[in-house]
Amino acid sequence: MPSRTHGAPRQLSPKGGSAVLLPECTSRDVALDRSMGIVAASAIVAGIILGTSIFVQPSEISRLVPSIPAMTAVWLVAGLLTLCGAMTCAELASAFPHTGGVYIFLKEGISPVAGFLWGWAMFWTMHSGIIAAIAVIVARYAGYFVPLDDRGVKALAIGVIFLLSGVNYLGVRQGSALQTVLTAGKVLAVALIFIFVFAVATPALGSPATSPQAALPGFREFLLALVAGLFAFGGWHMVTYTAGETRDPERTIPRALLVGTLVVTGCYLSLNAAYIRVLPLPQLIASQRVAADAASALVGHRGAAIVSLLVILSGAGSLNGIILGGPRVYLAMAQDRLAFRWLGAIHPRYRTPHAAIRAQALWSSALVATGTYRELFTRVVYTEWLFFALMTVGLFRLRGRASYAPSYRVWGYPLVPALFVAACAAIVANQIAADPRESAIGLFSVIAGLPVYYLWVRFAASPHEGDPDRAHR
Repeated sequence: MPSRTHGAPRQLSPKGGSAVLLPECTSRDVALDRSMGIVAASAIVAGIILGTSIFVQPSEISRLVPSIPAMTAVWLVAGLLTLCGAMTCAELASAFPHTGGVYIFLKEGISPVAGFLWGWAMFWTMHSGIIAAIAVIVARYAGYFVPLDDRGVKALAIGVIFLLSGVNYLGVRQGSALQTVLTAGKVLAVALIFIFVFAVATPALGSPATSPQAALPGFREFLLALVAGLFAFGGWHMVTYTAGETRDPERTIPRALLVGTLVVTGCYLSLNAAYIRVLPLPQLIASQRVAADAASALVGHRGAAIVSLLVILSGAGSLNGIILGGPRVYLAMAQDRLAFRWLGAIHPRYRTPHAAIRAQALWSSALVATGTYRELFTRVVYTEWLFFALMTVGLFRLRGRASYAPSYRVWGYPLVPALFVAACAAIVANQIAADPRESAIGLFSVIAGLPVYYLWVRFAASPHEGDPDRAHR
């Protein structure tokens, strides 16, 4: 397998300079803007993870493990397993600090086919579907303040997608600055909620804080709850896509992964402690809107407005980070001749992958308009964890390669990456067992990229366009 320095690669210079040259993807030498530091990178990690799941997942977890120690343990273990994945990803990011992140890790650690399938699934289903789903959630909660019918929700969701895409089109500095502000706002809101609940509010009569504890759940119930918790930590890997625009990425990306994951784990534990203090256990278990019910218990009818604002803020923060990261993968694929070359275009003024940003916005908006994001997303999202498992297997393979020289090595190797592989396997197995038919359809939609890959390499990535030994084998 060719290395990143084979032939005529990207001319990446992550250890020095302030930009990444990608002349082969553009009509003239244009550089990505290497401007993000540890604060912006950490904000991407924390801001993407800390989305809307925390407002609904706690009730699902409490139904499976109706006990305070067990509920707390689920969130803590989910955070620790996510940290295992983040540390694994951090080592790979320090070894390959290039634009594209997970795509590069799969390409180098497993094969170019695996990298292509990741990008294929990202664009057509996973990443674009997530953008569509979160945009619709934001629009629905905005409907609390301005009543909207289904058509209005879709129009607003598409407007939000294009608004945030426009910010990121204008520069990574603008996109990362907005991400930092939104993430700081979310973390501050969580801190204020925690302080208010424990300093001002008193436990509700019959809340878990004042009720006898239920029996501890069995292992199967705990595992199912853990799967739900792990889904709430999704998105931590996306900061790796932006390595080409991060200063000193070999050090900054690993640190951001660790800092961001720890911040979110703290936020999740704090919010769950607040829910547990305020709501009676039966209501916590039965609630479909645990955050709204908790807020209503504290401040009455104003609680719905507060939660709506929190969901909009959290959703916008996740959405902006996801919109920022995704186009960098398509840029990397285009540079490797595994996508249309126009996707590798970098704006001469704004120094962003503007064509990829536009393509992502258009396809995500199409998914919103048609409503197909629901089926695509629910069927395919679990396959993300298959790729994470492959990425980690790639780490084990790379450790045996003499040329492999990461500046950061995962603590606790091989146990830590092995634990993460086990977590990935548990999520995949749970999804397949819960819905074999839909799982099979989702897996097939990913595998459908295989013939596309081989046809693309055979006919589209012709040798006369560049180095024939590029990573197409």
